[in-house]
Amino acid sequence: MTPSFATCDLCDAHKNATPEHFRTLPPVFRDFGTRRVFCGPVVTVKCFEDNTLVKAAVESTGFDETPAGRICKVLVVDGAGSLRRALLGGNLGAAAARNGWAGVVIDGCVRDVAELAALDVGIRALASMPMPTDRKNQGLKDLAVQIQGVWVHPGDWLYADADGMVISSARLS
Repeated sequence: MTPSFATCDLCDAHKNATPEHFRTLPPVFRDFGTRRVFCGPVVTVKCFEDNTLVKAAVESTGFDETPAGRICKVLVVDGAGSLRRALLGGNLGAAAARNGWAGVVIDGCVRDVAELAALDVGIRALASMPMPTDRKNQGLKDLAVQIQGVWVHPGDWLYADADGMVISSARLS
């Protein structure tokens, strides 16, 4: 099911909100998955050129069952903007789609672009880079991260469409 929202409308409604409650991500991210519109509560990972925790996250269940129905989550990866190694490729992208994630937003790179383009999951990253990471089991999860200078906290809601991405401290209706 495609979510019903427009980030422009969300910005119009919340343009005077404090940055603690509503923020926009800079327009530096490219789409790589087939799902162009997605939203959900945020799960965070912080890693630098090591995708061990990204792999663990996308291989886990990407949604919560609630009385109101299934709520798919968005993985936000603080890769420190590195353009030297890809933090997500075709196999991990397929795991994210298979496990019900709404989307993955990476402040870094992806690879296997043709494979990612066929997956029903939102994938946004800075660029593509064919070089894989070395898995050294380094990184942190479930903490506030800075994505292109914007703070994102676990449990925030991320909304993405063709106009951009916004972050809210609470679910928006």
